[in-house]
Amino acid sequence: MDTVTPMNVIVDNLTEMIDLFGDVAMGQGLAPLLVLVGGLLIVFSMGVFGALTLGAVGSLFSAN
Repeated sequence: MDTVTPMNVIVDNLTEMIDLFGDVAMGQGLAPLLVLVGGLLIVFSMGVFGALTLGAVGSLFSAN
């Protein structure tokens, strides 16, 4: 049962993070726009680097 305590800490931190980001996203001014643009940048960069990684793995197993 040693893994129960760290897992509870992780879940508690995730729920607290969701609450904090939710407060920022529903804030005033440009805060919601900044959260949206930041999320789009992260999704775009993960997609590009994911495609590059899949291409590199695919080139390992393909014949020239």
